[in-house]
Amino acid sequence: MNYISMLQNNNLKVTPQRLEIVDILYKNGHINIDDLYKSLQSKFPTLSLATIYKNIHTMCDKLFLSEVKIPNRKNVYELSKKEHSHIICLECNIILDINLDISRVVNEAEEMSKFNLSTSQIIFNGLCPKCSSKE
Repeated sequence: MNYISMLQNNNLKVTPQRLEIVDILYKNGHINIDDLYKSLQSKFPTLSLATIYKNIHTMCDKLFLSEVKIPNRKNVYELSKKEHSHIICLECNIILDINLDISRVVNEAEEMSKFNLSTSQIIFNGLCPKCSSKE
């Protein structure tokens, strides 16, 4: 994956820190800012948490990253991709993407509420196959 082009195509300055943030997000899929900070500290020991927040929010503003708001947990971030939902294991906390066509649900919600919806997030919780087999 060409991270330099990804940043440039989103009008973001290419810096070593941003390249590493994108690489970590690509490899992890979903990550919260605290874990991202821990991952970056060994390579960039002087990098502040405030700088990471600033970069993450800038990338979200450019629609390069997406924030996934998970009830009762820290928000996680992922590289933006086509609309999808998430499945979270309640035991091991793994977060997986699931591609569902939720257009019918969105249409029904708009009809019922008379809202003109712009975004939606559906999160499923349960036990992954590995954790289910432990019981």
